[in-house]
Amino acid sequence: MSDSTIESLHPMPEYDANSPEGQIKEALRAVKDPEIGLDVVQLGLIREINLNLDEPEIKMMLTTPFCPYGGWLIQQVKDTAEQTAGKKIKMTVLPDLWDPNYMEDPGLLMGW
Repeated sequence: MSDSTIESLHPMPEYDANSPEGQIKEALRAVKDPEIGLDVVQLGLIREINLNLDEPEIKMMLTTPFCPYGGWLIQQVKDTAEQTAGKKIKMTVLPDLWDPNYMEDPGLLMGW
């Protein structure tokens, strides 16, 4: 099991709503998966926001490795995060498979 696999099995860290990471997390609620209609935070695609690095970084995953909107979602997350943070942010897409258990509320998929 790779380090990224182990890392993604853990829930996304909780961020204080007033922290820069918390503000980015809330701003990312505006980025919705066009096929599912839920945002990237609700879906649990955002695995980590770390602004305390020499190169600030967001780690995320996609719902499927062949997501037709993957490139678009990654760019939307990057643009939204950079606009909110006021600085460049590196995007890392984890190779792990997404699971509905990563969601804030897996019951949201019931009607999908």
